[in-house]
Amino acid sequence: MGVTVHPLSDALGAEIGGVDLGEPLDDGTIQEIHDAWMEHLVLLIRDQTIDDPQLVAFSGRFGELDGAPIGATPDGKVSAREYNEITVISNVVENGRPIGGLGNAESDWHTDMSSYEKPPAASMLYSLEIPPTGGDTSFCNMYRAYEVLPEDIKARVQDLKAVHDATLTSAGGLRHGFEPVTDVTKTPGAHHPILRTHPVTGRTALFLGRRTNAYIPGLSVKESEELLDTLWACATAPENIWTHTWKVGDLVMWDNRCAMHRRDEFDHSSRRIMHRTQLKGNHPYYAAAEAAPTAA
Repeated sequence: MGVTVHPLSDALGAEIGGVDLGEPLDDGTIQEIHDAWMEHLVLLIRDQTIDDPQLVAFSGRFGELDGAPIGATPDGKVSAREYNEITVISNVVENGRPIGGLGNAESDWHTDMSSYEKPPAASMLYSLEIPPTGGDTSFCNMYRAYEVLPEDIKARVQDLKAVHDATLTSAGGLRHGFEPVTDVTKTPGAHHPILRTHPVTGRTALFLGRRTNAYIPGLSVKESEELLDTLWACATAPENIWTHTWKVGDLVMWDNRCAMHRRDEFDHSSRRIMHRTQLKGNHPYYAAAEAAPTAA
């Protein structure tokens, strides 16, 4: 039996069957998974039993891996033991310190590490422990978000950039080493084009990052807020979203270049442990505005 692909919603997402990530996969199988990923933006692979080396090995078949980010916990450490490529997402506290980042609070809509000049191209999240309720992850299709924009808004934003806030985690916590933002015109973080060309598919996506502390240089704060509200309303419309309810052994992989995600809160007394890998990305670009860099 080969790879099977079953779409999960009209918006985005597909479930991959017929693969065991604990076993070596040939190049043809990896290509089939990659092609499905480019088409559906988010993939779900259920019922996997893998360790950290196997997660790293599978993730690395799709590109060069990024190291774990700094600053998601008070002491700035989030990587999994000896595996710097793995970020621990967890609310569990052992020996008085969190074993991972983000805790149990709701995580707002965001694109992973978009405050970096070269945000990760994609992320993979594997579930080790799951709470009985809560902690669901939702994804939205940023190709479709662009496509449904009114034509005048498309024209208005094609040459604009937005500042992607570097101070906050997706759970709203202040990152290690940063001060709270009091003036969005001075928000620290990368300036990225609001429209983004996907280096593999060539399609245009809306690229927003996160809402809090965002700002569009060249506009007044009022104009920036109004335009951002319009863009975010298109991106997060209900018909543009698919929500995943986790089970132990699920692996979900998403393309940060064309999808955003968020997480529901869950009870702090429940345990949730996830291990995440990320693929290195390039400078975001919009092909109509500038020459494209070489894709990695």
